[in-house]
Amino acid sequence: MSEPKQSFLARMRAKINRPGSWLSYDLANLVPGRKIDAEVLEELETRLLTADVGVEATQDILEELRKKVARKELDDVDKLIAALTDAITAALLPVQRPLDVSSQRPFVLLVVGVNGSGKTTTIGKLARRFADAGKQVVLAAGDTFRAAAIEQLGIWAERSGADIIQQQAGADPGAVVFDAVTAARSRRADVVIIDTAGRLHSQAHLMDELKKVKRVIQRVEPSAPHEVLLVLDANQGQNALTQATQFHQAMGVTGLVLTKLDGTAKGGIVIAIARKLGIPIRFIGIGETAEDFGEFDARAFATALVSGAGR
Repeated sequence: MSEPKQSFLARMRAKINRPGSWLSYDLANLVPGRKIDAEVLEELETRLLTADVGVEATQDILEELRKKVARKELDDVDKLIAALTDAITAALLPVQRPLDVSSQRPFVLLVVGVNGSGKTTTIGKLARRFADAGKQVVLAAGDTFRAAAIEQLGIWAERSGADIIQQQAGADPGAVVFDAVTAARSRRADVVIIDTAGRLHSQAHLMDELKKVKRVIQRVEPSAPHEVLLVLDANQGQNALTQATQFHQAMGVTGLVLTKLDGTAKGGIVIAIARKLGIPIRFIGIGETAEDFGEFDARAFATALVSGAGR
């Protein structure tokens, strides 16, 4: 089991920050005589803010580094990079909590997010992951608004060997979800993953529809959903933080998936979200394939963010 994890971490380090965008890129050339001073810390501060780490989290990290500089603990670039990696790891460790689906059967996973965040693809990758672990999975095509979403979920179900419960496009999402959870109970399935239509966090009527879906689930399984998983596109930067805040207020989000981290220089938003909300980050996505999806690891993520693939 350790080999796939290693390959995912290696892929993450290669893909998460392209040359020129990681936090310590070309830092050695900015340090005259390899001396760490206020100017170097100001440059780091600018890079943290540009990467969307956020003002508060940046101040926390810089305060920690300044203390170490004052104590003469950071006397060269390598020590500064190591200290920065440690500070970011410390900020992220509280949200490094893997998803455990063994506590309930069926474990009901409600997946939410805005249009284009990568919800349906994430569900497909989760289905594959659970199936590979020997679990019986039921997928609910609750995004009845888009016929393409139902079709896409069907392809993922076929690939992973999961059952799929679906109706025609335009059907009531609540009816699909009711059927799926009922079917999962009768089939003694391990996990139900429910797709939902993408919606903007600011669309009150659509958020109300999500709450209705949640109530339908509870009619069949009162303890469910056991996880409300919000999928966020990391390219959205600070807007992803706004989405997370508002979805959390409306739905009680219990876990996050951050997608498309391979396409952004703003990976620092992960730190801002961790600091502001403290919601567990369950998985991250760094590309389209099933192999580009894995559990969140605070130390590995911090190392990739600070040093890119070169360290």
